Amino acid sequence: MKEKNVAGILALFTGGLGIHRFYLGQTGLGFFYLFMFWFPITWIVALVDAIVFFSMDQDLFDLKYNKSYYHLDREKRTDFNRKREFERERERDRRRARRNRERWEERDNRRDMPQRNKRKQYERPKPKPAKRNSQYKMSGIQKYKDYDYDGAITDFNKALKETPKDIAVHFNLACAYSLTEEAQKAFEHIDKAVSYGFNDFERIKTHDALAFLRIQPGFDDFQMNEYRLTSRLEPPKEDLLNTKTDLLEQLKKLGDLREKGLLTEEEFAAQKKRLLDD
Repeated sequence: MKEKNVAGILALFTGGLGIHRFYLGQTGLGFFYLFMFWFPITWIVALVDAIVFFSMDQDLFDLKYNKSYYHLDREKRTDFNRKREFERERERDRRRARRNRERWEERDNRRDMPQRNKRKQYERPKPKPAKRNSQYKMSGIQKYKDYDYDGAITDFNKALKETPKDIAVHFNLACAYSLTEEAQKAFEHIDKAVSYGFNDFERIKTHDALAFLRIQPGFDDFQMNEYRLTSRLEPPKEDLLNTKTDLLEQLKKLGDLREKGLLTEEEFAAQKKRLLDD
């Protein structure tokens, strides 16, 4: 794997001989420098090369001179970013729970203070015991985190047999179906989650796992209908990736979703490749 700093040093001290071009695998250009080394302009161009290498972005250098390593590292960075986003989500949940606890403690302290108007003090209601999570629900969540989406779908469906109105299970099923490109079932479980009380619509518009669902032709109507399915609005029979009538329009829509931040660069590239391969 070639290093940009090494290339810059070679260009700075031996640039007129083209050593830095041989190092980068540009043999033809290296011989050109070697044949022209007695001309001062050759050393000036090599000095410019050194400045360019030192100031070049690492990703751009890797993309240009370390193509095979660059794509491998990019896949590793994608997995790392997913795990980091999961850790951030867990940290946000902890902070939210801590804020709620502090809010309750502050309310308790206020009740202990003497009130001028001697308002009646009410005891804080005892929290209801937390419901025990289904075994299948927990195993489904674990499989989802391990990227075993088919196994997660199986366990989530078993969990619904025990608690058919579990909002979290329906939402997780929609995400899993979207990741396995089963748009119709993903639409159905989003509809059920909303019908049972799910109202975090912003999460539907931004969740990475629902990116495939958001590029379906019927998603705009589904969104305008407040994420509900009706007899008039049915999930699309075919998804965007299998429609070949207007390839340019499909690519334009993918580009719009990427510009709005609803698709990551990796998701955009994958969906675009599927369209072009088809």
